[in-house]
Amino acid sequence: MAETHDMHEKMDLATSPDIWEQGGPVEDWTTDYDIRDEGYIEDPVPIWAEMRDKCPVAHTDRLGGSWNPTRFDDVREMAKMIPELSSRQVLVMPPAPNAPELSRYEQQIAAAPITADPPMHGWTRRMLLPAFAPRAVTQYQDYTEGLCHELIDGFIGAGRCDGAVDYSQQIPPRVIAHLIGVDPGMAEQFVEWVNWVLGEGLHEPEKRLRARDELLEFIGKEVELRLQDPQEDLLTELLFMEVDDPEANVTPEVVVGITNLLIVAGIDTTWSSIGSALWHLGTYPDDRRRLLEEPELLPIATEEFLRYYAPVTMARIAETDIDFKGAHIKRGDKILMNFPAACHDPEHFENPDEFIIDRARNRHVAFGSGIHRCAGSNLARLEMNTAIRVWLERIPEFEVSDREPMKWAGGQVRGPRVMPMSFPPGQQQ
Repeated sequence: MAETHDMHEKMDLATSPDIWEQGGPVEDWTTDYDIRDEGYIEDPVPIWAEMRDKCPVAHTDRLGGSWNPTRFDDVREMAKMIPELSSRQVLVMPPAPNAPELSRYEQQIAAAPITADPPMHGWTRRMLLPAFAPRAVTQYQDYTEGLCHELIDGFIGAGRCDGAVDYSQQIPPRVIAHLIGVDPGMAEQFVEWVNWVLGEGLHEPEKRLRARDELLEFIGKEVELRLQDPQEDLLTELLFMEVDDPEANVTPEVVVGITNLLIVAGIDTTWSSIGSALWHLGTYPDDRRRLLEEPELLPIATEEFLRYYAPVTMARIAETDIDFKGAHIKRGDKILMNFPAACHDPEHFENPDEFIIDRARNRHVAFGSGIHRCAGSNLARLEMNTAIRVWLERIPEFEVSDREPMKWAGGQVRGPRVMPMSFPPGQQQ
């Protein structure tokens, strides 16, 4: 079991440039893990197994220090530890060296409801739920399907594409732009901002901070426009929403935070899931042929894509000292909510490290657990199912090619960022 660590002093160093130093190769994943390690990003499954077997709540001093639970039951239990664990700092990486210090209120509204603790969490989440209910998201089915066809039209004749850049990462930003009522042409800019906030920001904190500021400035201007000239879109609906809760205080700043969540979390997580599914089908032809022969399996297969390639790790901050399964967590310590590792726990999933396309029992936590479970899961599933179905209808024969190296992003969100695909040109045009 990892040793006890008192991180009070480390919290004062959170903005020091020294925290971002790599610190050499990992020698013991239970006491010195590094979420930026290339091996961890490309294939974390065996590393999680080692952690789970040797020290289910691992620890590291890197990046300011953190704890890393890997068992399904532990992750779910910690997700319910409220108010002991706060969600006000959900990023797995420390702040950029020159990041401004935020008050607790500013931290909570930054991407509410995911960054909010009760009672703010309750009323900000209720603001979002109607727009993401199962029936509500069906209104985006036709738009998403048309978008998928349009994207494929652009490269199907060439017999090759980058399945990440040209397809999977193009879908969620356009759907989100359509949903909140901004120009879908912002998709490329959204991708750049989100990539720096959650992806490349693993290594370049200054660019992460600049991207965050630019994104918030953009949202703030859009909110101001809606105040002056309301539109028929979700952004306007949120801005003028009346919430039946005495704690509710719907301000423009709160709406900026909620919209920030929709753009950042609603884009990267879903494009990573779509990309991982396409990578799998382009790498394992038996599963691809199975879906072609039994298209009715797609919803079940999507759940297995979500479980096996669960993309998201979130963070919590301890509000008090906690003794948890032998880990002595101190007030101010960071805990990584390792939902992907939990999805590979053999205590809950038979043959967890095997992809089983028709897995019957699959109560995964790819969308999180507890009160902060992803509010947009219904839209994410719709986008995934639609993107995979349309791809298979248009391009039934394809493979991940070796004309250039694959590139995976990791840390906060894991998924393909460069994914060369090859296929017979002109299929099902």
